[in-house]
Amino acid sequence: MTVSRPKIEYVLFDMDGLLIDSERVYTDVTNTILAKYGKEMTWDIKAGLMGKPERDAAVHLLSFFPDLPPELTVDTYIEQRRIGQDALWPTVQPLPGAVRLVRHLRAHNIPIAVATGSQRRNYVQKSAHLMDALFGLFDGRVVCADDGLVRPGRGKPHPDVFLVTAEKMLGRAVGLGEQEEASVSEQERAERRKGLVFEDAIPGVQAGKRAGMNVVWVPDANLLAVGGDAPKLELDQPDQVIRSLEDFVPEEWGLPPYPKDAA
Repeated sequence: MTVSRPKIEYVLFDMDGLLIDSERVYTDVTNTILAKYGKEMTWDIKAGLMGKPERDAAVHLLSFFPDLPPELTVDTYIEQRRIGQDALWPTVQPLPGAVRLVRHLRAHNIPIAVATGSQRRNYVQKSAHLMDALFGLFDGRVVCADDGLVRPGRGKPHPDVFLVTAEKMLGRAVGLGEQEEASVSEQERAERRKGLVFEDAIPGVQAGKRAGMNVVWVPDANLLAVGGDAPKLELDQPDQVIRSLEDFVPEEWGLPPYPKDAA
């Protein structure tokens, strides 16, 4: 059965766990900290953290371990985690299919940008060694959580980061406000429907759908295997689910196909 999909004119990418294998670093560093106290962050816990702002995620994580000693506060955990992550960010690598897709879109002059909940300092560390291979292809069109473009408290699953990125970085007249709000004009809704969002985390999928854009969900297989505390998509269903960016077929979305001999 052939699925009829909109013709896409611009593409927005999440970063962590979508373009680069940074989720491994988050997991390893956190479990190194927790191991000192005989604790572990399992995937059913991690699922509820993905896509949350740093402090919110830390509060949520520690709530699972009420018997931790008082010296491991949210602030000390964040500081220990930051030290461990900073040592490992320069080692992260692109996930399968990421470089190929971004290079392909860039070669065909499809407007692309990154919309991430990561802090700018972390983005710099994660991307510096991958500029030639991947991030340089975005020509600086990257919006981070603390750039001052997204209002405080309006991170994913709010749609703001995708709307701001489309408007400020790509010049698309998408406006602000969730898709169904009366303040959003029909012209803005139509412009939003021309956009495609790639996400790995559920709050990101929710944000993309609430922005009124098309969303391809590329979840970690571990995320699909857990329930419990994992957030639910409810009504914010993605338009397509694929196992890897390698499985994305551009022409299904009206984008130029890969060359026949492309690896």
